[in-house]
Amino acid sequence: MDDHYFSADPTVAFKRAPVHASVWGQELDLISGSGVFAQGRVDIGTAILFRETEPPAPGRILDLGCGYGVIGLAVAAAVPGAVVTAVDVNERAVLLANENAASLGLGERYAASTPDAVPAEATYDEIWSNPPIRIGKPALHELLLTWLPRLAPGGRAVMVVGKNLGADSLQRWLGEQGFATTRLASAKSFRVLESRRG
Repeated sequence: MDDHYFSADPTVAFKRAPVHASVWGQELDLISGSGVFAQGRVDIGTAILFRETEPPAPGRILDLGCGYGVIGLAVAAAVPGAVVTAVDVNERAVLLANENAASLGLGERYAASTPDAVPAEATYDEIWSNPPIRIGKPALHELLLTWLPRLAPGGRAVMVVGKNLGADSLQRWLGEQGFATTRLASAKSFRVLESRRG
Protein backbone atom coordinates (compact mmCIF):
# COMPACT_ATOMS: atom_id res chain seq x y z
CA MET A 1 0.00 0.00 0.00
CA ASP A 2 1.33 3.44 -0.87
CA ASP A 3 2.07 5.85 1.94
CA HIS A 4 0.15 9.10 2.15
CA TYR A 5 1.17 12.30 3.87
CA PHE A 6 -1.55 11.62 6.45
CA SER A 7 0.05 8.30 7.45
CA ALA A 8 1.10 8.33 11.09
CA ASP A 9 4.49 6.82 10.31
CA PRO A 10 5.45 6.98 6.61
CA THR A 11 7.77 4.21 5.50
CA VAL A 12 9.11 6.01 2.42
CA ALA A 13 12.82 6.84 2.74
CA PHE A 14 13.27 10.11 4.60
CA LYS A 15 14.85 12.79 2.44
CA ARG A 16 14.84 16.42 3.51
CA ALA A 17 14.19 19.19 0.96
CA PRO A 18 14.56 22.95 1.51
CA VAL A 19 11.63 25.35 1.07
CA HIS A 20 11.73 29.14 1.02
CA ALA A 21 8.52 31.02 1.78
CA SER A 22 7.84 34.77 1.73
CA VAL A 23 4.78 35.29 3.92
CA TRP A 24 3.34 38.49 5.38
CA GLY A 25 6.68 40.28 5.07
CA GLN A 26 8.60 37.39 6.64
CA GLU A 27 11.26 35.31 4.87
CA LEU A 28 11.15 31.72 6.06
CA ASP A 29 13.78 29.12 5.23
CA LEU A 30 12.30 25.74 6.06
CA ILE A 31 12.98 22.06 5.56
CA SER A 32 10.31 19.73 4.21
CA GLY A 33 10.66 16.02 3.66
CA SER A 34 9.50 12.93 1.84
CA GLY A 35 6.32 11.42 3.23
CA VAL A 36 5.12 14.87 4.34
CA PHE A 37 2.58 17.02 2.49
CA ALA A 38 4.02 19.42 -0.12
CA GLN A 39 7.61 18.20 -0.08
CA GLY A 40 9.96 20.86 -1.41
CA ARG A 41 7.32 23.54 -1.95
CA VAL A 42 4.54 25.67 -0.56
CA ASP A 43 1.44 24.12 -2.10
CA ILE A 44 -0.92 26.34 -4.08
CA GLY A 45 -3.72 26.21 -1.52
CA THR A 46 -1.47 27.38 1.30
CA ALA A 47 0.02 30.07 -0.93
CA ILE A 48 -3.51 31.36 -1.63
CA LEU A 49 -4.34 31.25 2.08
CA PHE A 50 -1.36 33.49 2.79
CA ARG A 51 -2.03 35.83 -0.12
CA GLU A 52 -5.70 36.36 0.70
CA THR A 53 -5.39 36.91 4.45
CA GLU A 54 -3.70 39.09 7.04
CA PRO A 55 -1.90 37.57 10.03
CA PRO A 56 -4.12 36.78 13.01
CA ALA A 57 -4.25 38.85 16.16
CA PRO A 58 -1.96 37.86 19.04
CA GLY A 59 -3.27 34.91 21.01
CA ARG A 60 -3.40 31.12 21.12
CA ILE A 61 -3.30 29.72 17.59
CA LEU A 62 -3.77 26.13 16.44
CA ASP A 63 -2.16 25.00 13.17
CA LEU A 64 -4.33 21.98 12.32
CA GLY A 65 -2.64 19.43 10.06
CA CYS A 66 0.61 21.35 10.21
CA GLY A 67 2.81 19.35 7.83
CA TYR A 68 6.33 20.70 8.03
CA GLY A 69 4.98 23.78 9.78
CA VAL A 70 4.73 26.58 7.24
CA ILE A 71 1.36 28.02 8.34
CA GLY A 72 1.98 28.05 12.07
CA LEU A 73 5.56 29.21 11.67
CA ALA A 74 4.45 32.07 9.42
CA VAL A 75 1.99 33.09 12.13
CA ALA A 76 4.61 32.87 14.88
CA ALA A 77 7.12 34.86 12.81
CA ALA A 78 4.66 37.61 11.86
CA VAL A 79 2.85 37.91 15.21
CA PRO A 80 5.19 38.19 18.20
CA GLY A 81 2.23 37.82 20.54
CA ALA A 82 1.08 34.51 19.05
CA VAL A 83 1.64 31.19 20.78
CA VAL A 84 1.19 28.40 18.25
CA THR A 85 0.24 24.79 18.85
CA ALA A 86 0.66 22.64 15.75
CA VAL A 87 -0.77 19.16 15.31
CA ASP A 88 -0.35 16.44 12.72
CA VAL A 89 -0.83 12.67 12.77
CA ASN A 90 2.34 12.31 10.70
CA GLU A 91 5.24 11.93 13.13
CA ARG A 92 7.73 12.93 10.46
CA ALA A 93 5.82 16.18 9.93
CA VAL A 94 5.91 16.89 13.67
CA LEU A 95 9.66 16.31 13.73
CA LEU A 96 10.26 18.67 10.79
CA ALA A 97 7.94 21.36 12.16
CA ASN A 98 9.76 21.42 15.50
CA GLU A 99 13.15 21.44 13.76
CA ASN A 100 12.01 24.38 11.63
CA ALA A 101 10.76 26.24 14.70
CA ALA A 102 14.13 25.78 16.37
CA SER A 103 16.07 26.93 13.30
CA LEU A 104 13.92 30.07 13.06
CA GLY A 105 14.31 30.83 16.77
CA LEU A 106 10.58 30.34 17.36
CA GLY A 107 10.72 27.29 19.60
CA GLU A 108 9.52 29.18 22.68
CA ARG A 109 6.22 30.11 20.98
CA TYR A 110 5.69 27.16 18.63
CA ALA A 111 5.32 23.49 19.48
CA ALA A 112 4.21 20.67 17.20
CA SER A 113 2.92 17.31 18.39
CA THR A 114 0.60 14.50 17.47
CA PRO A 115 -3.04 15.17 18.44
CA ASP A 116 -3.06 12.81 21.40
CA ALA A 117 -0.31 14.85 23.08
CA VAL A 118 -2.46 18.00 23.22
CA PRO A 119 -4.23 18.56 26.56
CA ALA A 120 -7.94 17.95 26.18
CA GLU A 121 -8.77 21.22 27.94
CA ALA A 122 -6.66 23.41 25.62
CA THR A 123 -8.58 26.13 23.77
CA TYR A 124 -7.59 28.46 20.95
CA ASP A 125 -8.42 31.95 19.77
CA GLU A 126 -7.92 30.96 16.14
CA ILE A 127 -7.40 27.79 14.10
CA TRP A 128 -5.52 28.03 10.80
CA SER A 129 -5.47 25.11 8.41
CA ASN A 130 -5.12 23.68 4.95
CA PRO A 131 -7.10 20.65 6.10
CA PRO A 132 -6.40 17.14 4.76
CA ILE A 133 -9.47 16.93 2.54
CA ARG A 134 -8.27 13.73 0.87
CA ILE A 135 -8.72 11.70 4.06
CA GLY A 136 -12.39 11.54 3.03
CA LYS A 137 -15.52 13.32 4.17
CA PRO A 138 -16.32 11.22 7.29
CA ALA A 139 -12.75 11.49 8.63
CA LEU A 140 -12.59 15.20 7.77
CA HIS A 141 -15.87 15.90 9.56
CA GLU A 142 -14.63 13.98 12.60
CA LEU A 143 -11.39 15.96 12.55
CA LEU A 144 -13.16 19.31 12.38
CA LEU A 145 -15.70 18.38 15.04
CA THR A 146 -12.81 17.40 17.31
CA TRP A 147 -10.96 20.70 17.01
CA LEU A 148 -13.43 23.48 16.12
CA PRO A 149 -15.24 23.14 19.47
CA ARG A 150 -11.91 24.03 21.09
CA LEU A 151 -12.23 27.57 19.78
CA ALA A 152 -12.70 30.09 22.54
CA PRO A 153 -16.03 31.96 22.47
CA GLY A 154 -15.89 34.36 19.54
CA GLY A 155 -12.91 32.53 18.09
CA ARG A 156 -12.53 31.70 14.42
CA ALA A 157 -11.06 29.12 12.08
CA VAL A 158 -9.48 30.12 8.76
CA MET A 159 -9.17 27.31 6.23
CA VAL A 160 -8.32 26.95 2.55
CA VAL A 161 -10.18 24.27 0.61
CA GLY A 162 -10.24 23.38 -3.07
CA LYS A 163 -13.56 24.10 -4.76
CA ASN A 164 -13.36 20.80 -6.62
CA LEU A 165 -12.70 19.04 -3.30
CA GLY A 166 -15.98 20.18 -1.80
CA ALA A 167 -15.32 23.65 -0.39
CA ASP A 168 -18.87 24.86 -0.92
CA SER A 169 -20.53 21.80 0.60
CA LEU A 170 -18.07 22.00 3.51
CA GLN A 171 -19.06 25.63 4.05
CA ARG A 172 -22.73 24.62 4.26
CA TRP A 173 -21.96 21.68 6.56
CA LEU A 174 -19.94 23.86 8.95
CA GLY A 175 -22.87 26.25 9.19
CA GLU A 176 -25.18 23.34 9.99
CA GLN A 177 -22.84 22.36 12.85
CA GLY A 178 -23.21 25.80 14.41
CA PHE A 179 -20.06 27.41 13.01
CA ALA A 180 -21.17 30.40 10.94
CA THR A 181 -18.94 30.17 7.87
CA THR A 182 -18.27 32.81 5.25
CA ARG A 183 -16.03 32.91 2.20
CA LEU A 184 -13.14 35.34 2.67
CA ALA A 185 -11.73 34.82 -0.81
CA SER A 186 -11.92 32.68 -3.93
CA ALA A 187 -8.88 32.22 -6.16
CA LYS A 188 -7.61 29.60 -8.60
CA SER A 189 -10.42 27.19 -7.70
CA PHE A 190 -9.71 27.50 -3.96
CA ARG A 191 -11.92 28.99 -1.27
CA VAL A 192 -10.64 30.65 1.88
CA LEU A 193 -13.28 30.03 4.54
CA GLU A 194 -13.76 31.66 7.92
CA SER A 195 -15.77 29.78 10.53
CA ARG A 196 -16.77 31.50 13.76
CA ARG A 197 -17.84 30.04 17.03
CA GLY A 198 -20.84 31.83 18.46
